[in-house]
Amino acid sequence: MKNICIVGAGYVGLSLACLLSQKNTVKLLELNDEKIKLINNKISPIKDTEITDFLRNKKLNLVAGNNSSDLMKNADYIIIATPTNYDPVLNHFDVSSVETVIKDSLQVAPNAEIFIKSTLPVGFTIDAQKKFNSKKIHFSPEFLREGHALKDNLYPSRIIVGSFNKKVATEFALLLRDSSYREDTQVLIVNPTEAECIKLFANTYLALRISFFNELDTYACRNKLNTKDIINGVCLDPRIGDFYNNPSFGYGGYCLPKDTKQLMANFDKVPSCLIQAIVNSNRIRKDFIAEEILKLNPKKIGIYRLIMKSGSDNFRESAIQGIMKRLKAKGIEVIVYEPELKDDFFFNSLVERDLVKFKKECDLIVANRIDHHIHDVTYKLYTRDIFLNN
Repeated sequence: MKNICIVGAGYVGLSLACLLSQKNTVKLLELNDEKIKLINNKISPIKDTEITDFLRNKKLNLVAGNNSSDLMKNADYIIIATPTNYDPVLNHFDVSSVETVIKDSLQVAPNAEIFIKSTLPVGFTIDAQKKFNSKKIHFSPEFLREGHALKDNLYPSRIIVGSFNKKVATEFALLLRDSSYREDTQVLIVNPTEAECIKLFANTYLALRISFFNELDTYACRNKLNTKDIINGVCLDPRIGDFYNNPSFGYGGYCLPKDTKQLMANFDKVPSCLIQAIVNSNRIRKDFIAEEILKLNPKKIGIYRLIMKSGSDNFRESAIQGIMKRLKAKGIEVIVYEPELKDDFFFNSLVERDLVKFKKECDLIVANRIDHHIHDVTYKLYTRDIFLNN
């Protein structure tokens, strides 16, 4: 049994806390008092079925708090899972929160091994080792879906650790695997910079795939072809496969937009065109969708849900927001139906919480993804959701 301090109670940190507290002592460091209160009362502050179940029903050795000295003290491992949002001015991730935690960790728990789970720009870990004069800083990328983060930790597709200390890296990888429900998960130990690349290239490939099928759909729409038939035929090739192929308004969410932009920034002075094309493709797709909607001459448009996918409470950089902003720029009246919103207005558009009233008032409803709540208004629905999945 190890003493572990996890910093950050987002979906990455909280899912890891639930995973590891089955067999270890875990202290979760979080600044938000409301989140701390909920977690200590065995209530999940985020939407995740498995996290909700674990906190409520499992015997976990887990406590949350905001005192870094108390929670980090005597830790064998400190896991950093703080946000690293993309800063367009700096042209890379804002890693200030990660650096702050590293500094505090080295002061409070100098013997602890520090593993960063936050997504990083390429080269950060080595730079941090030099800046803080410590070889105890490592990187281990996460590959989690929002809404299913704990499930992905319980049944990991792979465990990757970036470290120059293979012994420490292997011990950490086994710590994760031994708490999961898969004993055969493949473990890959690489150097830190290669691990940083794996994370960014993996997410950028997913964004590429989404963009590819979106552009296929754009082509089919412009030429009055059956998108579904084309995609079904293309995906019969086992080398291509039947996944990430459902057209949408564009990729969005917390990870893909910022990770693609970071990788594009890391490609500065490196001969390339594909990475930038992926980022551009996402913007062009939103332009196309907005143009197609405007051709329908709507008077009042309803935006159905801002979240990226069902089972999530996150609508950060959701593609439909880009569509909404383009339509409003053309003077179209827009109202929003999003139960997750607490405010009465979103980007100066009315938030309607009565779904019946929402459906009645709009002459066109725009939905990135369809669910059973709007099956009765398909006659005035605009979507590119062909396969009815996330």
